[in-house]
Amino acid sequence: MNSRDCIVRDLGRQTYEPVWHAMQAFTDARDADTTDELWLVEHDPVFTLGQAGKPEHVLAPGDIPVIPVDRGGQVTYHGPGQIVAYPLLDLKRLGIGVREYVHRIEQAIIDTLGEWNILGLRRDGAPGVYVNDAKIAALGIRVRRGCTFHGLAFNITGESTPPFARINPCGYAGLQVVALDDLGGPGGMAAVKPVLVAELARQFGLRMQPDAPPQLAAR
Repeated sequence: MNSRDCIVRDLGRQTYEPVWHAMQAFTDARDADTTDELWLVEHDPVFTLGQAGKPEHVLAPGDIPVIPVDRGGQVTYHGPGQIVAYPLLDLKRLGIGVREYVHRIEQAIIDTLGEWNILGLRRDGAPGVYVNDAKIAALGIRVRRGCTFHGLAFNITGESTPPFARINPCGYAGLQVVALDDLGGPGGMAAVKPVLVAELARQFGLRMQPDAPPQLAAR
């Protein structure tokens, strides 16, 4: 494979921590010749608290675990009905900086929404994508030695949004959260994944190569 190839791995439904630790291990082990990867996953319910996260933004977690993690940002929720995408990219090789990286991920989500004639927008100072002032996709990234891990969470079905009422999403009290099927989008994940992958490929000039999921540590 050459520097523009990207291996796409669909992990299916997984608990959060084994995937997180696998991302860390992949990033720590990679070198200048390692092929970039894109991991797609649907997580079991979990709240993750980024490095800037304040515990008081976790209002009533109940039976959903809260895990402090090494990405940027505040608290967010991952769970069923949500596409979580982890681009594991070498930004130095792609020749882009962190701000441009975030911009391009947001644009890939905006263009995916456009496939269903839904207008997605950015908001100054609050990374992610919004529709009618409600957040439909969150970003939380980490860059180590010029290589990315963590990524984006895109709400696809309505079941992905109720737990957001238990937190101040991304540290914003009262922030409304919405899912794609609330807005007349397709009724399932399968229709959205290939569009999102194609838009990410376009933003970063990558040739996507599907492959088997990574080996994860036992739950």
